[in-house]
Amino acid sequence: MSLSKEEKAMWIEDWRRSEKKAWTYAKENGLIPQTFCSWVKRADEKKASGFIEVPKQFIQPITESRQLIIEIGDIKIHIPLTVCAAELQTIFTAIGRFK
Repeated sequence: MSLSKEEKAMWIEDWRRSEKKAWTYAKENGLIPQTFCSWVKRADEKKASGFIEVPKQFIQPITESRQLIIEIGDIKIHIPLTVCAAELQTIFTAIGRFK
C-alpha cells in the first residue's frame, strides 16, 4: 500500500489525537507498525528542522468575512473564526517557530 504525504499526515494527526502508543495505533488500524513509526520519526524530524508542512486538505480559500488576521513582517495569516481549539493551537505553535 502506497500512501501520499497528505494521507500519511492524516494518519499521524489522527494518531496524535488518539494518545495511544504508535505501535498500538498502527496495529489497531491495519498499518504496519514499523512503517508507521518511520512516518512519525520523519514527521518529527521535519518539525525539529523548523519546516512545517500543511496538508492540502487544510488549505482552503477564505470565504468567510469574520476572521482573525495575524501579521508577522510581510506575512499575513487569515484564520476563520470557526476553527476549533486544536487547529488554533497548531497554528499558534507554528507561528511561535517564526519568532
